[in-house]
This record gives sequence, structure tokens and C-alpha cells, in this order.
Amino acid sequence: MENGRCITGPYGYLITEAIHHKSTYKQYIGVDACMSNLMRPGMYGAYHHITVLGKEASPQDHTYDVVGSLCENNDKFAIDRQLPAINAGDLLVIHDAGAHGYAMGFQYNSKLHCAELLLRKDGSVMQIRRAETIDDYFATLDFFKL
Repeated sequence: MENGRCITGPYGYLITEAIHHKSTYKQYIGVDACMSNLMRPGMYGAYHHITVLGKEASPQDHTYDVVGSLCENNDKFAIDRQLPAINAGDLLVIHDAGAHGYAMGFQYNSKLHCAELLLRKDGSVMQIRRAETIDDYFATLDFFKL
């Protein structure tokens, strides 16, 4: 039993924006997040429920693969998932990302860590971790010694 996941997993959400739609033999929705934000689905096929903000009551009559923004074939959040119609700019909520989202995150292909926000009981939102910057990415390099 994963005690930490049991406690924190259900209380984290990865919010990502739909930025691409590709129609081939399958329908793909590309999002601005990637497996460096949540690697469980790509690493071992973990299921994370996905909702589309504002379309929670809409019919889930489209089948999509929801894919990340890395150049990797396993950078997928969902495969053959029934969801409502998704348009560029829609926000997707990937549920149960609290336990292993940021903790397992990495900077592959120069993807910087995103900010983390805390939704309080009173409905207010507080930033608890700022987004990384390019300066953070190179902070441990001493260019004068290179």
C-alpha cells in the first residue's frame, strides 16, 4: 500500500491547455503539459480521470488520445479516452496527480517545472511553488569555468 499516494494523490490536479488537434487514423489532442509534469500514465499506463472545464455535463462522444508536448511515443495522458469535443484553448483537468506529479517531475527536453497552486477551503488560491525560469535551469553551471 502506498501510504503517501493514498493521502495526497486524490487532492492534486494537473491543469493543462489543449493546443493541438491531429486527425489521422486516430484523434489526438496535444496539450501543453507532458510526462515531465505527470509521468505515471506514460511510464506504466496509470489511469487518471480527465475532465474538460466547462464541459463536465457534455456528452463524452469523442475518442481521443491525449498526448503531451515531448517528442516521445509514451508521452500520453490517455489512450482511446471518451471525452467531450475538445477545442484548442480548452482546459483539461487530469485528476489524482497529487502524490507523484511534481515529486516525480523532471526537466527532459528543457521542460521547466510549472508553478503549483493551493486551493484553500475558502475558495482562495495561493501559489506555493513558483514556475522555474531559464535562470533556474542553468543555475548550477559556472560559465566562467567552462
